[in-house]
Amino acid sequence: MSYTFDPLVPRPIDLPTSVPLDGPLDEQDVAALDQAKIFAAPDDPAQRAAWRERLEAWRSGARERHGFTGAVYERPQAAWAASCFTIAQVWLWDELLYSFEENRFTPERFLADARERFADLDAVVLWHAYPVIGIDDRNQWDFYRDVPGLTGPDGLVATLHAAGLHVFVDYNPWDTGTRRGEDDLSELAAVVADLPADGVFLDTLKKAEPELVARLEAARPGIVLEGESKLAVERIEDHSSSWAQFFADSAVPGVLRAHWYERRHMQHHVRRWNRDHTDELQSAWINGVGVMVWEVVFGVWVGWSERDAATLRRMVTVQRAAKDLLLDGAWTPLTDLAPEARDAGVHASLFSRDGVSLWTLVNRGEDDYTGQVLADAPAGRLIDLTGLAASAAPTDPTGTPVAQAGGTVDGAGATAPPVTVPGRGIAALVHVAPGADEPDWLPGLVEDMRRHAPSADARFPHRLARRIVPEVSASGLDGTARLDGSAAHTTAHPVPVHPETGAGQDVEASAVVVPAGPYVLTVRYRARETGMYQGAPYVEEWKPLAPRLHDPRTLQRDGELAAPVAVAATEVTNAEFARFLDATGYRPATRHRFLAHWVDDRPPAGREDEPVTFVDLDDARAYSAWRGGRLPSEDEWQLAGETGGLLRGTPVVWNWTESEHSDGRTRYAMLKGGSDHESVGSEWYFDGGVQRPEFSAKLLLPGLGLARSSSIGFRCAWTVEVTA
Repeated sequence: MSYTFDPLVPRPIDLPTSVPLDGPLDEQDVAALDQAKIFAAPDDPAQRAAWRERLEAWRSGARERHGFTGAVYERPQAAWAASCFTIAQVWLWDELLYSFEENRFTPERFLADARERFADLDAVVLWHAYPVIGIDDRNQWDFYRDVPGLTGPDGLVATLHAAGLHVFVDYNPWDTGTRRGEDDLSELAAVVADLPADGVFLDTLKKAEPELVARLEAARPGIVLEGESKLAVERIEDHSSSWAQFFADSAVPGVLRAHWYERRHMQHHVRRWNRDHTDELQSAWINGVGVMVWEVVFGVWVGWSERDAATLRRMVTVQRAAKDLLLDGAWTPLTDLAPEARDAGVHASLFSRDGVSLWTLVNRGEDDYTGQVLADAPAGRLIDLTGLAASAAPTDPTGTPVAQAGGTVDGAGATAPPVTVPGRGIAALVHVAPGADEPDWLPGLVEDMRRHAPSADARFPHRLARRIVPEVSASGLDGTARLDGSAAHTTAHPVPVHPETGAGQDVEASAVVVPAGPYVLTVRYRARETGMYQGAPYVEEWKPLAPRLHDPRTLQRDGELAAPVAVAATEVTNAEFARFLDATGYRPATRHRFLAHWVDDRPPAGREDEPVTFVDLDDARAYSAWRGGRLPSEDEWQLAGETGGLLRGTPVVWNWTESEHSDGRTRYAMLKGGSDHESVGSEWYFDGGVQRPEFSAKLLLPGLGLARSSSIGFRCAWTVEVTA
């Protein structure tokens, strides 16, 4: 079968698997079901009972064939994973979690946002290295170990634990081209123990090999392993969780194969590039599993709409309260509903235990459905949990809201009250049978659900990047130099004009002067998941794949220089930076990694004329201000470079530019020039190698000194104000 790549539609391997309903299953049928992502549901309601029977038979047979014991799910330290309904993928330097102005982690802001928008989170993946890794020789373990304030009793991980969240680290098996330490098994086990981490997300891996599983369990008993995408059925035995990523569902919602096989196996639905999360929310809801919230996707904002966030708040509030039902109750997928509801596209799972039942309903249609959902009203109390926010919600004699158009149902066979299931939305009903004990979580759940009203607001909260303009001034000229590394990001002070030359102080005679006036530039770059300037690059695409990922691209940038700009022909050297330190006593606000290659605060012998490295943007700005100048913008650097007048030091290093941007969640800067260093062996690494002037690279900025690199230096620029 031929397959034509279309980024907007699922690939064949992502499609749901049909379940044969006629005759016995042959080996080919069994193999297909073992490899399914989702068991497709039949459109014909008359076939659903047979479909459920076939799923039961497959599960029993598969467990016997694979010798399933469930031992990994009996570990008390890992019991939390079975009810981990929300997990967030979080860039460690997300500006909600880290303040560049205060140089500290801000978990209080992150947790407050999660509480308000998503009714809290159960876990986070602290994403750390990609897409920065490869800028120099640091490996993935360095990007955890070298972070001040991450570990310890007052560190970020401890704070998240104290707030009730579990913490995952991510493992990048493709990282083979950076510096080598111990073998991956030893390194990962040490990181897991040192943080300490509760789980490991297996980036690009569906499963860990048994030796890795054993090593991690020894390092951190109860460690939870979460593979990316489809987990082999035999490995559900030793992996507590997995992503439901790139899982296409059937029109009638199907059943997640791994979760059906073992209810305690938690799956997290995720479609990272989608603006609309209806599909994964509905599949998670009807399967009783979780969702991954991923709003900053490797540096680009793909935030959740208020409608989707409100849906998730309502879902997890029910799931957390009724988790025993979801884990241990009898699960009837595609339970029978009133024909009019079914014809409108409403479907439900039923979870029942000890006389208590929960219906998780979804509406596949675009329009709200209001009417009968249950064909016959069961005797006892029937509560419409998702209708509780309505001001006119009726109550039973105890004051508890019940299904919207009626009170407590007293006898079987009565007409059930109508229920509203929003178009492309969800709803929930709870029933307590006569004589059954009311679950102790029900009163609290009823109260909590009153606070979680549905939302019809599907607008996407755009975050367009803004350029950050630092406030720096030249030392010794106006007495207002800020040389502590704490640049404020407001308006720039003008560079002082030399009274004789009309140029900024200390302009190099060899500097390349770019004339004033309009310009048009062709910029070349490699397409990465980071995007380039503004906006997410793969929105609504199913999965970024070649030829739309890691391919060379070009774009045009135009602008105008109001005045000529002089760009230094050479990079600032170690010796020049040492003179700056001697003259000013400059000390950065965060000293971590500052001039890490120097010895006793002096340049290494024989390397005085090499470009200074292990400096960040604020360090470079401070030096440039001392020279009466500033950093060149990305465009100014390219305009000067295309004249052929810019020289490169040895070794060749990337150059900082003043093109620093933030969308309020991710801070990044554009680098120019390339470097001698190049991490090889994976396309996921940052760009390396010496580059032509037109090439630009987007570097997400880490904090606490981690932006200081052996592969990044800088050169100065001056605005030339011509006097009459």
